[in-house]
Amino acid sequence: MTRSVLVVDDELAMRAALEASFRRQGWKVRSAAGKAEAIGLFKTEPCPLVITDMRMPDGDGMGVMRGVRALGPMTKVILLTAFANIRDAVAAMKEGASDYLIKPVSFEDLRRAVHSTLQMQPDLEAGPAGGRLVGNSPRFRLLIERARQAAQSSADVLIEAESGTGKEIVSRFIHEVSARRQGPFVAVNCAAFPDTLLESELFGHVRGAFTGASAAKPGKFELADGGTLLLDEIGEMPLPLQPKLLRVLQEREVDRLGDTKAIPVDVRVIATTNRPLRDLAQEGKFRLDLYYRLNVIPVAIPPLRERVEDIPMLAEHFAQKYAAEPPVRASILSQEFIGRLKDYEWPGNIRELENFIRRAIALSRGGAIDMESFEGLESRAALPGTGALEAGLTLREAERKLLTRTLEATGGNRTRAAAMLGISLRTIRNKIREYGLPRREEI
Repeated sequence: MTRSVLVVDDELAMRAALEASFRRQGWKVRSAAGKAEAIGLFKTEPCPLVITDMRMPDGDGMGVMRGVRALGPMTKVILLTAFANIRDAVAAMKEGASDYLIKPVSFEDLRRAVHSTLQMQPDLEAGPAGGRLVGNSPRFRLLIERARQAAQSSADVLIEAESGTGKEIVSRFIHEVSARRQGPFVAVNCAAFPDTLLESELFGHVRGAFTGASAAKPGKFELADGGTLLLDEIGEMPLPLQPKLLRVLQEREVDRLGDTKAIPVDVRVIATTNRPLRDLAQEGKFRLDLYYRLNVIPVAIPPLRERVEDIPMLAEHFAQKYAAEPPVRASILSQEFIGRLKDYEWPGNIRELENFIRRAIALSRGGAIDMESFEGLESRAALPGTGALEAGLTLREAERKLLTRTLEATGGNRTRAAAMLGISLRTIRNKIREYGLPRREEI
């Protein structure tokens, strides 16, 4: 699927440079010279990402963000500005900006910000208050109770759960029901940045701190001041950077790269991982003292196979969501269809179920969604009882075999494998590295 972006900047040269750079990367790009034109283009054709300058003759980037978010609440917005102002940056993050970059910005820095922003898509549908959690099973109710208890404290939270279970949406829920709800919710994917740049992304830098640092930049800790910072994929953080994170968590102050002055921050940290940090610590890949510091309030999200009672409600939720997409299609799920959904273990969890329901609706020919919807789908992984693995395998062995078979079926194309399994490309990459599978090129 072609990725789509709307670029908004009153400077023709900047606009043209960004257009050309994104098109070289295979993006569909539209551009606007100001706020009114941008909102008009967005009305005719919404897109998942908007990159906008902060200061323009007919309005500012905040106005662009409010306009497009009113039309498309899930749209991600990255703000660009030539005027570094930490107060403006924090205000932008509070209103829902995904990132705030200081001009001049290289396309490589922007590409990394875009990658991190789009990787942080919620695992479940986001609602007006920041997230919507769906379910009513005993395990789900326990999760909500623990999340509410965590929200009443200012202590840091560690969420350990399988991929696709909704770690970010639970993190947003904790923020939204806490006393910090008026503050910003800032998310950073620790696996999305090279080791050498993650430190600057988290803690910021001053001008001249390293080659290419032409302007000072606040880090994510500063941008989250007064609110919540989500450290996604915390297990991917490089070991050399972990002591500095530990110090920030203990002292609640950050040192920008190249600066000698500590900056106090009031931030609650929520860390998420799909790999147990204690296991990583035993393997020498994660500091045990940092694990203890993060694990003040542990929150476990049950996999979908342990909350089967929620599958009908989730399926109906996703059916209504995708049936509303043009062209409008049927959204009634037959009982036989629901029963078969409940018989499957869903290794990709809620994300896999959502993708399967979306496929079923897209391929439906009208009327109720019934057993015929299972026929002709590419994904053997999403078909209960098809290509079953032999009994007696551990969950880890079964996951490795399933991933290996899917990669073989796609000729090593990780993007297609991720779509078939209903998991993210990031998870595919992590699993390939975890299991030592051949890193064949995507096609």
